[in-house]
Amino acid sequence: MLRKKLMTVATVVVLGLSMLLSGCGGTSGAKPTTAEVKTLRVGAIPAEDSEKVRKTYQALGSYLEKKTGMKVEIFVATDYTGVVEAMRAGKLDVAQYGPFSYILAAEKAGAEAFVMGKTKGSTSYNSVIITKPNSSIKTLADLKGHTFALVDPASTSGNLVPRSIFKKNGIDPEKDFKSVTYAGGHDSAVLALKNDKVEAAATHNLNIDKMKQEGVITDQDYRVIVQSDPIPNSPWAFSKDLSPELKAKIKQAFLDVAKEDPSALNTSDGMMESYEPANDSDYNPIREVAKNLNLDVTKLK
Repeated sequence: MLRKKLMTVATVVVLGLSMLLSGCGGTSGAKPTTAEVKTLRVGAIPAEDSEKVRKTYQALGSYLEKKTGMKVEIFVATDYTGVVEAMRAGKLDVAQYGPFSYILAAEKAGAEAFVMGKTKGSTSYNSVIITKPNSSIKTLADLKGHTFALVDPASTSGNLVPRSIFKKNGIDPEKDFKSVTYAGGHDSAVLALKNDKVEAAATHNLNIDKMKQEGVITDQDYRVIVQSDPIPNSPWAFSKDLSPELKAKIKQAFLDVAKEDPSALNTSDGMMESYEPANDSDYNPIREVAKNLNLDVTKLK
C-alpha cells in the first residue's frame, strides 16, 4: 500500500511537470513600453504561508511603485511551478524564482535573470538535510527506512540538490525511505520535523537561520546531517516581453533598494542585505545538477 502511494505521488509530480513544461513559452508581439504598462505584476516564491509571503513583499511593492511610477500587484502561487506557469501565460512581468524553478522559467517562459540576493556577504546558500538532535540518524545511510520531508518538486535546496546528494550516495528515496512527502514550503518541512511528523527533512541554511531568528525553532529542534556545496542565490527575472527601457528601470530599482529602502529587502528569507547583478549563466551549475539527475528540462513534454 505504501509503495502504491509513493508511486502515485511520483506520477502526479511527473504529470505536473509535464503539463507545466508543455506548450510555447511567453507571449508574442511587440514589447510593451513603460508608458503602456500600467500595472507591474510581481511574482513571489511560495516558500511559506502564502498570506505571510504577501505581507513580506508589501514593502518591495511600495518601493517599486515609487521607482517605476506604476501600480504593483503581488502574485503568490500555491507552488514553485505556479510562478513559472504564470509568467509563461503572460500574467507576470517580474518574478523571484528558486534557482531550479528559474531554469524551468528561462526555458519555457522566457524569463531573464537580472539580479540575485546577497545575504551575509554572500550570493550563495546551502541545502541542508536535518533530523532531531536525539535521533539515531547520524549519516545519510541511516536515513534508510525512515520518513522524510522534501519541500516542493521544483525547489532547488528542498528537492533537486537533496536528490543529487542521495544519488551520489547510492540512495533512492522512493525505494529506501519509509515514506517521502512534499511539505509545500521550507518552513513547513522544518515544522514537520519539529512536530514529529517526519524523522528527517530538507531545507536550506538561510531558512534555518530565519526560523531561529523568529523564535519558531531553536538548536534543540534540529541537527544537520549534511550540507551541500554552495548554491547560487535565488534570482529575480524579467519576462522577455518587457521593453529594454522598463527592464533597465526595474533592474536599477533593485540595485538601489539597499540604500534607498532597506525595508523592501524583506522578501523570501527576510535576511537579504542587497541585490547584485545576475546573468542566466550564473545558474548553469543548477542545469548540471538537473542533467546529473537525468532531468533534461529542454526535453520534458
